[in-house]
Amino acid sequence: MIYSTTVEVNFDGLIGPTHNFAGLGPGNLASWSHRRAPSNPRAAARQGLAKMVRLRALEVPQALLPPQPRPNLALLRRLGFSGDDAAVLATAQKHSPHLLATAMSSSSMWTANAATVCPSADAGDRRVHFTPANLVTSLHRASETDVTATLLKRIFPDPRFFVHHDAVPSSTDMGDEGAANHTRFCDTFGDPGVQMFVYGSDSRGDDASGPKRFVARQSKAAGEVISRLHHLDPDRVVFAKQNPRAIDAGVFHNDVIAVGHRQLLLCHEQAFEQPARVMEDLRRTTNDAIQVVQVPQQRVSLDDAVSTYLFNSQIVTTETGETVLIAPEDCRQHAGVNTLLGELVEGKTFDRVEFVDLRESMDNGGGPACLRLRVVLTPEEQAAVAPGVWLTDRLEGQLEGWIDRHYRDSLTAADLADPALMTESYTALDELTELLELGSVYEFQR
Repeated sequence: MIYSTTVEVNFDGLIGPTHNFAGLGPGNLASWSHRRAPSNPRAAARQGLAKMVRLRALEVPQALLPPQPRPNLALLRRLGFSGDDAAVLATAQKHSPHLLATAMSSSSMWTANAATVCPSADAGDRRVHFTPANLVTSLHRASETDVTATLLKRIFPDPRFFVHHDAVPSSTDMGDEGAANHTRFCDTFGDPGVQMFVYGSDSRGDDASGPKRFVARQSKAAGEVISRLHHLDPDRVVFAKQNPRAIDAGVFHNDVIAVGHRQLLLCHEQAFEQPARVMEDLRRTTNDAIQVVQVPQQRVSLDDAVSTYLFNSQIVTTETGETVLIAPEDCRQHAGVNTLLGELVEGKTFDRVEFVDLRESMDNGGGPACLRLRVVLTPEEQAAVAPGVWLTDRLEGQLEGWIDRHYRDSLTAADLADPALMTESYTALDELTELLELGSVYEFQR
């Protein structure tokens, strides 16, 4: 599927067969509040696919990334659990159910954390650059990095167009959570853009002015490393520090409190520690082209912003040039947020708002923007992408049948040790790589 112009492609994470509520994410209030509740993997995957289909219907370029292999038996064995596969699962369940849940996590569906991506228009060598996130603040996510790197290299294989970097070294002072803390501003997607890296920690994490309740996951140092690796023009890079109060309110990533698209930034007034300085930096680097819409605390509180995931909406440009906000259903159900969205449409910030049902993902702490990794590609770069990952009518039908064949409609914490679930998951992923024409990419396939 090749578009005739440079486009922003949404690569959504396909939700995996072991989707469960374990409350593993530090500072993720939704995840924590639903921990140990039964999940519905089939509904979760169907909801995620329905969002992809909705965007494709708007003529927004849409592709997907496959899930991580689960259970992560290699991780459990590294953690000291031994025996055959069934014994490893049973022993982990008996002695450390938290570690079993870690090895069963389906959190890779939130591909906004998969990597930081910079387009060829912004890079000094005119190639698309990928740096997988190290995700060091939580074990269940840190264990995703190597597989993510493998998948990205398989999907974007041509070194003439794509550069794949190693993750930023894993350390507490170089925490990197990927594109969830990175936004690009531009006129059209093919124009040189301005990159904004948002961070919570600018030291070793012991900043006295930092958050007190939750850890700051993203470091400034990681953004600086990525900026150098991707050969970005320093005059077109902005670093912005998160408001520690927002982090303590449950804003574990910047995309929970701010969303940008082209020359538009929609954010909460308490998103940044020094908002006036951030806005001035953005105006300077974009030559005053940027439009900033700040939502006051008295209109939408930090707590309501987190619970509705208003700012975790997606902003997209349709084929007809309309600007559309793709918002969680929770935003429509909240009277104050729904009224605000109506005002933003009346004021022409957006042409319209479309709501999507992502109940399973939302209950686990991820909204529409969490589920996608934005990759800007020229026509030549599009042609170099692995062809099987583009969402088509045919693939949509295949995935619907695949989900219904392989996914359970209920999963509890006790089910995670079921050897049959492991077999079901591996069988599903083995079939999926065939559907996506990716070949053997997982260790269990080799």
